[in-house]
Amino acid sequence: MKKQKRTYRNPWTWVTTLYFAEGIPYVVVMSVSVIMYKRMGVSNTDIALYTSWLYLPWVIKPLWSPIVDILKTKRFWIILMQFIIGAALGAVALSIPAPNYFKYTLAFFWLMAFSSATHDIAADGFYMLGLQKHEQAFFIGIRSTFYRIAMITGQGLLIIFVGYLETSTGLPPVKTEIITIANSSKPNDIKLKQTQFQPQEGKLRVIASTDKIFLNISQNKNQNIDSIKSLIKNWNIQNGFYTNSEGDINSFSKKNGSVAAIYFHLSKEPPADKNIKVKFDYKSGDDRISIIEGNDFTFNSSNWNKPAYSLIYTNNTVEPNRAAIFYATAGNIRLSWVITFSVLGVLFMLFFIYHLFILPYPPNDKSVASANNGNIFSEFFKTFVLFFKKKNIAIFITFLLVYRLGESQLVKLASPFLLDYRSVGGLGLTTSQVGIVYGTVGMLALLAGGILGGFLAARDGLKHWLWWMVAAINVPNSVYIILSFTQTTSFFFINLCVAIEQFGYGFGFTAYMLYMIYISEGDHKTAHFAIATAFMALGMMLPGMVSGWIEDMIGYKYFFVWTLLATIPAFIITKFIPLDEDFGRKKEQTLSN
Repeated sequence: MKKQKRTYRNPWTWVTTLYFAEGIPYVVVMSVSVIMYKRMGVSNTDIALYTSWLYLPWVIKPLWSPIVDILKTKRFWIILMQFIIGAALGAVALSIPAPNYFKYTLAFFWLMAFSSATHDIAADGFYMLGLQKHEQAFFIGIRSTFYRIAMITGQGLLIIFVGYLETSTGLPPVKTEIITIANSSKPNDIKLKQTQFQPQEGKLRVIASTDKIFLNISQNKNQNIDSIKSLIKNWNIQNGFYTNSEGDINSFSKKNGSVAAIYFHLSKEPPADKNIKVKFDYKSGDDRISIIEGNDFTFNSSNWNKPAYSLIYTNNTVEPNRAAIFYATAGNIRLSWVITFSVLGVLFMLFFIYHLFILPYPPNDKSVASANNGNIFSEFFKTFVLFFKKKNIAIFITFLLVYRLGESQLVKLASPFLLDYRSVGGLGLTTSQVGIVYGTVGMLALLAGGILGGFLAARDGLKHWLWWMVAAINVPNSVYIILSFTQTTSFFFINLCVAIEQFGYGFGFTAYMLYMIYISEGDHKTAHFAIATAFMALGMMLPGMVSGWIEDMIGYKYFFVWTLLATIPAFIITKFIPLDEDFGRKKEQTLSN
């Protein structure tokens, strides 16, 4: 006797896991990919351009949403998409070690993005079919919570895990202390060694010329620092430690100050097919002591025994007996990301297997009969026509496109800014620290802002709080101006600034979501809301594509100034949008005697 399929299951057994599974691929495509490419040396221009294109599936999602209804059941689409997402995550892991990893991983991120967008359509529809009416209302907050947990997992815990792998794989770190002195009789002698070092016994490791440098601030104040920088840069390029574009970490001239050099090499020859990436960067202490040439080096079987130079600089304002700590690290970055995406791939295969057996078979979850296809497509196109016939539609669309004009650019460069070297204007945080700052503290602040925004809008109406919300999502972008100009080393202050910006974003985004609901009022509200979300995604995609190029042209400091200026159109268009006085306000029941 054929076993009867269960039409109903306890929602706790599948709503929680379904919406956690919905959030993971989105955060991987939108945020984790940015951090991975930054750690693997991709330029900000390419990161912003190509990862912004990954928004496209969510932009055009309304165009193929009818297909999910017409072909197969929503349960079928959920199961299939989870399998494809799991396979795509595994394919990313396999592609990372490849020479053309950027091209291959990007292709699989595209596949993941389209699968994730399709999964969203099916999951949201299945939610309404698999739950009874009273359960839909009760579990709306539960599903949102588990989606947010997926965001915290992806941007926080996952990135912390990658950071742990980066520091626990590869070669041991090498510490160097830089101390300023004032000794007129001891000049800073900078000579490039031409010798080749002999192999040493023991495990492969990085060797520094010294663990302590005394940087004489009473010497070299008038020497041509640019010429020394150029000499070291040319030496490193000629010996294959980096390319010309990689070496140009600080293009502006240093006219006044003092410099000293340190070099690195490997203890013995690495395997012939293996490149050892060494990162030398500031860790703590006086941040006026910095590196102006030689942050990243690539050692291989042909240059392992040659010195790779880094040039240390301090300006004339630094006093004697000031110190800074620098570390040379050689964690296996690619292996760390291979392991991470392998874990994610296995996780999604487990979701696929679990949901294959646990998701119910709602009686109404049926594909549309082929005989009715014409009517469905006719109705589908009709919804688009009616949306664009709405009164004030031009103002609506403009609002959707420019409300997050500043944020759409900032979000693409926030993580690269936190990760980037201090010598190029970044904050030089580790991968794990970024996971804490942006993915954990920032995400919790985002949730708090969203909760407060929803509460106040329900109490007083959207119109009452609209201008406060516009200011909240835009003005806090200025914290990145403060961070970029000060380049603070205070981890607490960095967390505080990001928390302020994310709280403001969560609070201000409430107005955006509610206004999309307002725009969608009337017939076909579900379809019109989907179209509004497409314009929302487009408003993120287009500015994000050029944000990296803008930053590469003007640097982090002025890029963040630009993102603040880019918020002006949002304030202008908000003045013209129509909005009912009581929209969003919870209706109070009145009792009459």
